[in-house]
Amino acid sequence: MSADIPATQEPRCWAVLPAAGIGARMGAELPKQYLQVAGATLLEHSLRALLACERIAGVVVALHPQDTRAQQLPVIQDARVQTVPGGEQRSDSVLAGLDALSGRAGPQDWVLVHDAARPCLQATDIDALIRAVIERDTGGILAEPIVDTVKQASGDALVERTLDRTTLWRAQTPQMFRLEELRRALSQALARGSAVTDEASAMELAGYPVQLVVGPAGNLKVTVPEDLPLAAWYLQASVGGAA
Repeated sequence: MSADIPATQEPRCWAVLPAAGIGARMGAELPKQYLQVAGATLLEHSLRALLACERIAGVVVALHPQDTRAQQLPVIQDARVQTVPGGEQRSDSVLAGLDALSGRAGPQDWVLVHDAARPCLQATDIDALIRAVIERDTGGILAEPIVDTVKQASGDALVERTLDRTTLWRAQTPQMFRLEELRRALSQALARGSAVTDEASAMELAGYPVQLVVGPAGNLKVTVPEDLPLAAWYLQASVGGAA
């Protein structure tokens, strides 16, 4: 990866890919990032999508400290890829990735954090996010407007009320913010013991605006076994030019 950038250079884009989880909800023998779909692991698909974007200067992959599989993947050997030990929580792994970038990226550089289990990310969607964030100079995330009717339930599984779906979005990744601002927001959230399930949550808690950039339904996160066939369909459709 490249050396430190001069202070006068325009901010660049980098990426962090947290991949230290064990994927308990999948119920598989392997961590879910190593499950195969459409001829490659979820991790390979996600990492290749980021590397295919010429605007991304480098990618840091945060792995489980005892991971022995990643180094067997040819894509990990790409010159733009760096691996670091991740942590127990997603936010720990993202912070490890941001710390690894701090020696070669500027504090005002942009960082895109992407889920290793979102293998169907398309180049057009990365470009749309980068363009929107840079044009408004405001961090943002890919997200999908919710079209279903959404119910809020009580503790005994009874409907309490119907929510206004016109204001609801389903968060996706990548999520793109300035390096030092995101690093500080995550550190503060962890120090307070605040529950943050994505980077946008930490930025919101720190008082930063977060813009929503429309992402496609195909940018799904593989969470349960039933998601794998759907991911395979989207990946095959994109190769065939139908996505």
